[in-house]
Amino acid sequence: MLDGGDSGGVSALEGLRVVEMTEALAGPFCAMTLGDLGADVIKIERPGTGDQSRRWGPPFVDGESAYYLSVNRNKRSFELDVKEPADLALLHRLLERADVFLTNNPRLESLERVRLDPGTARGLNPRLVYVAISGYGHTGPKAGRSGYDLIAQGAAGLMALTGEPGGGPIRFPTPMADFSAGIYSAIGALAALYARDRPGGSGEGQFLDVALLDSQVTWLANLAGSFFATGRRPPKMGNQHPTITPYQPLRARDQMMIVAVGTQRLWRRFCEVLGVAGTLADDPRFATNEQRNEHRAELVPLLEAELARRDAEAWIEELSAAGIPAGPINFPDQTLADEQLHARRMIVELEHPLLGIVKTLANPISMSATAPTYRRHPPRLGEHNEEIRAELAS
Repeated sequence: MLDGGDSGGVSALEGLRVVEMTEALAGPFCAMTLGDLGADVIKIERPGTGDQSRRWGPPFVDGESAYYLSVNRNKRSFELDVKEPADLALLHRLLERADVFLTNNPRLESLERVRLDPGTARGLNPRLVYVAISGYGHTGPKAGRSGYDLIAQGAAGLMALTGEPGGGPIRFPTPMADFSAGIYSAIGALAALYARDRPGGSGEGQFLDVALLDSQVTWLANLAGSFFATGRRPPKMGNQHPTITPYQPLRARDQMMIVAVGTQRLWRRFCEVLGVAGTLADDPRFATNEQRNEHRAELVPLLEAELARRDAEAWIEELSAAGIPAGPINFPDQTLADEQLHARRMIVELEHPLLGIVKTLANPISMSATAPTYRRHPPRLGEHNEEIRAELAS
């Protein structure tokens, strides 16, 4: 198995144990993130079926879901039926030795019935950090409702603003509510562990309630700030930025490209590269960012007329050399072939006992001393049953 880190065998979270009883994406992504940083992650799965994402596809790779493979490396799979007393006892023994317990059941009362609720779990191990990921959280009038990523995208207000003016709502092509909840869960777990273990810390774990809806709403950020300031609903603007111009895709001779002119200094430099420093740069309609926003419909065709003289790649090279942010609009296959990603080691190859080499995307955190490592392939269902049972028996 190939190690994508440069940590010399030392991992930031080495010695930390995470018990993950989640499925789909938010919880598995959180657990994988902690696993990349060195934690020992034990993935609890239903006997015979496991994580629902194992069946999501196509595509499948020799029967394994590509979706599942993408977010489950650095884990050990342990099949347990928590409705069976003997299996529940094994899970309780794991929790007694664990640092973090991840769940994604929307109803805590259902966990109470199988004695996996926060009170019971932390009664077994007061140092345990219990992370509960759900669609709407465990407080409020919608607590307990089921919620997938798509529900959170719609409820959070972002789908309604995505797409061109006059068009219908558009879902983001990857499950960003799941990803954001997973990342916030990992951050929260690490913060709770630090609060437990720091000098003068409590020595005890705590309960974390992370909702997909809350995690997605935080991404409204500047849009919420605009609403708080004006009381007006932000408009749907397609690829245009609500407060910066030009900061959008523009058409060059052969294809679209992106230009991000975020300051007045960059605006003048952009005009110099385009050869319009004496015209557009000094045009009173475009003199300031506020005026460029106001006259955007007039400015964009003028810029595209200049960009039409050359291909996008040539403009991107020249603009980048001048310090002006510019880039291509890639399809995923083009992105994954980009020399920059390969130089940054953003594609990891893992040796799988049945599938051969499995490629996954690396953890994006580059650390000088305790880099992420890639020690385990995404596990087959129940692959580590005997290994973990032996550990519990010792």
